[in-house]
Amino acid sequence: MKPEAPIEFFNRRTGRVEAERVYGEAFLRWIYGRPLGRVALHTLVKRAGFSRFYGWLMDSERSREMIAPFVEKYDLDPADFADEVGSFASFNAFFHRRLRPGVRPVDEDPDAVVFPADGRHLAVPDIAAMEGFFVKGQTFDLAALLGDAGLAERFARGSLVLSRLCPVDYHRFHFPVCGVPGVPRLLPGPLFSVSPLALRRRLAYLWENKRMLTRIQTERFGLVLVLEIGATNVGSMVETFRPGLPVAKGAEKGYFRFGGSSVITVFEPGRVRLAPDLMRESACHRELYAWVGEPMGWRAG
Repeated sequence: MKPEAPIEFFNRRTGRVEAERVYGEAFLRWIYGRPLGRVALHTLVKRAGFSRFYGWLMDSERSREMIAPFVEKYDLDPADFADEVGSFASFNAFFHRRLRPGVRPVDEDPDAVVFPADGRHLAVPDIAAMEGFFVKGQTFDLAALLGDAGLAERFARGSLVLSRLCPVDYHRFHFPVCGVPGVPRLLPGPLFSVSPLALRRRLAYLWENKRMLTRIQTERFGLVLVLEIGATNVGSMVETFRPGLPVAKGAEKGYFRFGGSSVITVFEPGRVRLAPDLMRESACHRELYAWVGEPMGWRAG
């Protein structure tokens, strides 16, 4: 797929292929597609200080003025929010808002594994066979992503689901399975964008960026890995769960502060049978839009 091509996804909820309205699209195309933009990218934009400064702006009281126009422009439904639109102290507080109970029901099938976030999802049924899957000529470095060569060997023939969140999405992430999560491990790095406009040019941003890795021990799916990927203007990934205590499928795990980012879920070989529509769209290199709590697959066998 050409870097200049529009971003299209299949919407599970409408049954249609739709074009994404990219927040800050002109800036992203300039920063990742133009020589002068790439200079700015490496000297300023990828650095944590840039995201901290932008985060400070989004935490300011004045940023509240952005909320109502944002809700209107991107057709968000305030009826889904747990709090009134006018109650947020800043844009960042609105950005990682909670939703009303029941707005995102969790699939109750004990053999189902669910999407960890609202967003656009791509699946890889066999990580070892994914050369060129995302971008022609670019290989996927699982050992670099996990920061652990031994762990990468264990999951080399496993399955992976990349869930990409845009700034317009609900930005809390949840557990895709029930189980016992370990202590999150921070893997430091820069903060490149993880938009397709950036990944089409360099897939390695996924494993170079700052990220958080959590191991979840489960009865039905073995060991499951969940990684939150930081990105430009997403310097903060806040974990809200308590390591070592059992969690329910769909329980809140944490939230991203301002920006668009991704969650990656990795399964051991032979543990999961991915949803047919997710497999179909991924085979076409097209993302599937679905909500947190909806099934991404089921226990294999």
